[in-house]
Amino acid sequence: MSNDLIFTVKQQELMSLLKHNKLHRLNLLEGSVRSGKTWISLILWAFWIADRPTDYAYLMSAKTLQTLKRNCLMLLQELVGEDNFKYSLSTKEGKLFGRKILLEGANDAKSENKIRGMTLGGAYCDELTLFPKDFFSMLLSRLSVKGAKLIATTNPDVPTHWLKKEYIDNPKVDMLVLRFLIDDNTTLPEEYVREIKKEYTGVYFERFIRGNWVAAEGVIYPLFADKPSRYIIDTPPDNLMFVTIGGDFGGNGSAHTLNATGFTKGFQSIVTLDEYYRKETISPYELENDFCTFIEGVCRRWKCTEVYLDSAEQILIKGVRLAAQRRKLKVNIHNARKGSINNRILFYNRLIAADRYKIMSHCKHTIEAFQTAIWKPNAATEIRLDDGSINIDSLDAQEYSTEAYMSNVFDAERKN
Repeated sequence: MSNDLIFTVKQQELMSLLKHNKLHRLNLLEGSVRSGKTWISLILWAFWIADRPTDYAYLMSAKTLQTLKRNCLMLLQELVGEDNFKYSLSTKEGKLFGRKILLEGANDAKSENKIRGMTLGGAYCDELTLFPKDFFSMLLSRLSVKGAKLIATTNPDVPTHWLKKEYIDNPKVDMLVLRFLIDDNTTLPEEYVREIKKEYTGVYFERFIRGNWVAAEGVIYPLFADKPSRYIIDTPPDNLMFVTIGGDFGGNGSAHTLNATGFTKGFQSIVTLDEYYRKETISPYELENDFCTFIEGVCRRWKCTEVYLDSAEQILIKGVRLAAQRRKLKVNIHNARKGSINNRILFYNRLIAADRYKIMSHCKHTIEAFQTAIWKPNAATEIRLDDGSINIDSLDAQEYSTEAYMSNVFDAERKN
């Protein structure tokens, strides 16, 4: 590991605890984004592992293996060098300073079975609030050898989250909690910090900037709801790279929707260019015809080859695919990825706050959807209200159209 590492005051405090053998059984670094907690947690993990017995197995885990690689494994290898840390996602194993490192994802309630029966000398968890409670409970029971420790990071969530209620706020748990804030990270340029703070609003500002455990309530997109005119345009930009289409199938009172979204050069911004909305009951033939007519119209105006439709309706997707083939439409029709709704919400909130999202003025249904979307009142967890009283269908279509490119848009943000 390089001797040229520069630590912030907060990071020095953490490393001092390691040096003086004052770490606890459970050690959690929580707080805001870009605070340096992941970086220093991996350095802490590496130093701690290097002094541990070689005959124990250790675990590194995140929501998924790909997330673990992106957030932790690549950075850890960069910090300690490839000679000191090698890993393979296919075998789900690595070697860190000669110690065996098991790699696992914790993506659902069944994940606990992956670690059942293990005996671990230590564990590292990335973004612990995203883990299923059962997985974490099982993990703690696996940390059974003398001196075993957990090192974990997370951003705050709702105050009722199991991690907050049962561990952080529980005086009986042997847990060290260190709070890291973006202002603690003195290695970041001041202008960059100011720009990052602008990208979060409402509950996300409280959690990801101020590091507070707060509940979500009220409107989901406050900046858009307060001043929609700031984001509404009459003419599409002239630097569009390509356009994608997202679609949601209706039924039981919900609408069939399609949204066409353009990506500007370098993924600097996205624009809702057109929409389709039909709520009445229609036959499969009418649906296929409507969808193909919309797709055909978009393809005539812009470069569009990718369409993402609600994966819950495979029969309808098959019908649209066949209809598109008959009409010789040169598009690929995919299942929508349908990842975390809250990740999709955060994506649009960040774009809106950074003035990187625009919508054409004739897309009335999507405009109204962004204005009226609210959090479900009095919910134990963070849930978008979906009781038929507001238009979620246009939001789903909009989100499906951009989900495959969210990382590209965020990468463009970091490059700036």
